Amino acid sequence: MGTITSQRNNRVKYVRALQSRRRKRERERRLVFEGVRLVEELVRAGVPPTFVFYTEAAEGSGHERSARLLASLCEMNVPCYAVSEPVMVACSATEEPQGILAVLPIPDLSHPEHPTFTLILDRVRDPGNLGTTLRTALAAGVEQVLLTPGTVDAANPKAVRAAMGAHLHLPVAALRWDAIVAAIAGSDIWLAAADGETSYTEADWTRPVAIVVGGEASGAGERAQALAQGQVSIPMAEGVESLNTAIAAAVILFEVARQRALKSHNAA
Repeated sequence: MGTITSQRNNRVKYVRALQSRRRKRERERRLVFEGVRLVEELVRAGVPPTFVFYTEAAEGSGHERSARLLASLCEMNVPCYAVSEPVMVACSATEEPQGILAVLPIPDLSHPEHPTFTLILDRVRDPGNLGTTLRTALAAGVEQVLLTPGTVDAANPKAVRAAMGAHLHLPVAALRWDAIVAAIAGSDIWLAAADGETSYTEADWTRPVAIVVGGEASGAGERAQALAQGQVSIPMAEGVESLNTAIAAAVILFEVARQRALKSHNAA
C-alpha cells in the first residue's frame, strides 16, 4: 500500500475526529498516543494498537529508534500506514509531530474491589493538569482515579501526553456521584482545601482513603464538600492563596505514600 496523502482518507478523518471531539472518543472508546515514547510504552505494555500512522522519515536513516519501534509493531501484527508529512501534521495535536502515532482502545483496567487509596478529581478542566496528576498518581501508588461530572475527559490529547503512559497502568473512570460513593465505600474521604482544618501531614493516611482534589478555577463543588468527612490543607507562605491542582495533588499523594511506607517498614 502506498503513502496516504489525502486528508479525506477515512482513517485520517477518523484520527482527526478522535483528536478534536470528546464525544467521538467516548462513543468509539478510542484515544490517540502520539510520539515515539508513548508508542514505545504501548509495546512494552503489550497493548496492540488498532492501527498506526507513521511518516517515511520515521523509518529512515537517523531515526533508528523509530525504525525499531515500527519493526516491533509489525511483529505484533499491528496495521501500520505510511502517511505524508502534511497528513501527520493534520492528525497531530502537537506543534512538532514526531512522525508516529497510534490509535488504541481506551484501556479498561480492573478497579479494586476494596480500594485503600483512591484519588477523586472534581471539576478539573485543564487537560494538562489532569494528565500530570494521573502520572503522579501512578508514581505514588494510587489504586484508582475517579473523575466527577464536569471534569475533562482523560482521553483528551493534552491529558494523554501529560500522563506519559499512565493510562495503560492506572484504572481511571468518569462516574456520576452515586457511582463514586459506591466505589469508595469503606474509605475515609478527605477534601484538599486551602482553608482545610487539618494539615496534610497530620491526617492518618494509613487507613483506606479517598482524596478529593478540585480544579484550580473553582475548586471542588458542593457535592464533594458535602461528601468529605474532613478537609486537609497544605501550609503555604503568607500571601499565597493556592497551588496548581497537579502540584497540590502530588504533595498530598506522596505524603500518603510516605506514611504507608513507614508503617510497612516499622511492621517488618
